[in-house]
Amino acid sequence: MVQPIIDSAEMKTLSACTKMLEEQGFKTQFLALREGIKSLASDRVYTPAQVKIVSFYRFEGNSDPEDNAILYSLETVSGERGLLIDAYGAEGDINITNFIVAVEDIHKKEHTVSTI
Repeated sequence: MVQPIIDSAEMKTLSACTKMLEEQGFKTQFLALREGIKSLASDRVYTPAQVKIVSFYRFEGNSDPEDNAILYSLETVSGERGLLIDAYGAEGDINITNFIVAVEDIHKKEHTVSTI
C-alpha cells in the first residue's frame, strides 16, 4: 500500500511537525514504560486501552537509516493530548513498539515524510 508523502515545507522536519502539533494542543510529552506510557505533565500512566492514536508521521532519512523517526500524536481517556517520538526500525524502543502495537484506537493513517 502506498502511503501519502507530506510535501508541505513546514512539515518536512521532525521539529517543525512537533511544533505544529503542539500548537494544535498536543503539548504533553509521554515516556514509554513496560506497563504503559507515562505523562510527564501529570505523572499518570496509561494503558493501550486508554489511549488513541490521533495521527502519526514517519520521517525517513535517505543517507542514514538511524535518521528515521516516527512521531505519534496521542489522546488519552482523561483528555491529555501529547506526543511520543521513537526511532523507526531496528533502533526503535521496544516499550514504544509494544505499546503502539497494543493500541486499537487509531484514527488517522500514517504520513510518510521524505527528508530529501
